[in-house]
Parts: sequence; structure tokens; C-alpha cells
Amino acid sequence: MIFSKKLESIIIKNSSLLCIGLDPEIEKLPKHLLKENDPTFAFNKEIIDNTSDIVCAYKPNIAFYEAYGIKGLESLKKTIEYIQKKHPEIPIILDAKRADIANTSRMYARALFDYFGADAVTVYPYLGLDAIKPFLNYENKLTILIIKTSNPDSDVFQNLKVGNSNLPLYLTMAHEIKKWNFPNIGLFVGATYPEELRNVRKIFPSSYILTAGIGVQGAKTQKAIKAGVDPRGNNLICNNSREIIYADKSKHFAKKVRNKAKEIRNIINKYRYE
Repeated sequence: MIFSKKLESIIIKNSSLLCIGLDPEIEKLPKHLLKENDPTFAFNKEIIDNTSDIVCAYKPNIAFYEAYGIKGLESLKKTIEYIQKKHPEIPIILDAKRADIANTSRMYARALFDYFGADAVTVYPYLGLDAIKPFLNYENKLTILIIKTSNPDSDVFQNLKVGNSNLPLYLTMAHEIKKWNFPNIGLFVGATYPEELRNVRKIFPSSYILTAGIGVQGAKTQKAIKAGVDPRGNNLICNNSREIIYADKSKHFAKKVRNKAKEIRNIINKYRYE
């Protein structure tokens, strides 16, 4: 299914713009799961089973699996296959943050889309269109271009003024990306920068924007949501990882995870139509 149809359908079904980041760290998992053959997958499965009616997407960050070598990547593959089997209507965004010349990007795209089976991936656009095209050739998938990150030091380079326009780099990139005119491009702008989020939304009034930082990173939720949604109150994918998945460490952690996910989903819905 085309990513856009998949996402639009689940947003309506679950009344949600909430994306849960599946970013497990063995050291932080509830202790009872460490007895499992695959603690990481067991953790993810509990979260998925208890939030599938609350989210619009799941976003595993590949770094949290690569850190554990082959076994970690196997856990990632199992997690994606589980979502595809049990909840095929929910899109999977594989947060891989790839960037390289075209020939290498072609292999990255093959790994992320063909092998892992992601519906969308995150990519750095700094190398230009020729390096992004291997991802965009997957027309039914979404390629999310990271132009403004949520970390405090992102200003150091991403807000540098460029040329005679005197526009910051992130906004210069946004205008250039707009010229590429590919329908399967999404953007990433951190929720910790509501004004930048608003600026990008003006350039891309109906595109998908992935954001993060609502919660643990301290974004002002109301400002970020109002700045990022499209005119219909849609097309902003609000990722939250740590605040939800580590809501509790007891044997009953999944219940607390569900409650926290519902709480954040409802907060997002409160502001998206204002």
C-alpha cells in the first residue's frame, strides 16, 4: 500500500498523530524480560500489543539495534515482521539517518526498504538530489529528509545564514527540496523549534512532517503541534520514545506504557484543531 494511504487511514482509525519510537536499551528494560530469549523483541511486542489502537506509526531507530550487533538487527527484523503480520495497517518508519553518494544510497535504500521492509526512512539531504534519488525511486515509500534536528546545538550549523538571501541553512534546503517536486518526500523538523517548524510548514503546506522532542526533550507541545499540522490538522507525525516506552519497569509496565501513550495522544489531539 502507498505510504500516504496507509498513514491517512490509520490517522482516522486511531484518531492519532502519535508515533512511538521503539528504541530499546537492554539496561533499561524491565528485569523480568531479561529472562526471554530475545528481551528486545519481547519488550517491543508488549508495547505494540498495548498501543496499536493509539498510534499512527511506529519508529524504530536502527542505532538501538546495531549497538547489539547481529542479534540486535535480528530483533529489529522480528519487530518489523511482527508489526506487518499483526498490524499491517500501521506504517513503520525506520529511523536510519543515511546519507552518501548515489551508488551507496542505492544499497542503503535496498537494505531499508527491501530487506527490513520499512514504509518510510529518514535520510540526510546534504549531499543533494542525486544522492537522494535511489530512495525516491521507491515511489510507494516515504523518504523523510532531515533538515532541522531537535538537539540544542542544531543551531550551530543548521541556522547558519546562507548567501545573499540571508536565510538559515535549514530553510534554504527546504526551498531547494521544494523545487525537486517529488510527492514521496517528507521532512523532519524537531518540535523543540516551533518557529522553524512553522516556517517549513508554510513551504510544504500538505507534506508529511515528522517531528520529535514532544516530551522528554522539553518541546512546548502546543506551539509545536499548532505550527506543524496542515490546514486539516493532519500530516504531522509526532514521535515520542523514552517518555512512553520507559513509563514503568515493573512486570505490568505495558499498562503504564498504554496509559502514557493515550495521555500524549490526547494532548496532541487537543491542540491539532485549535
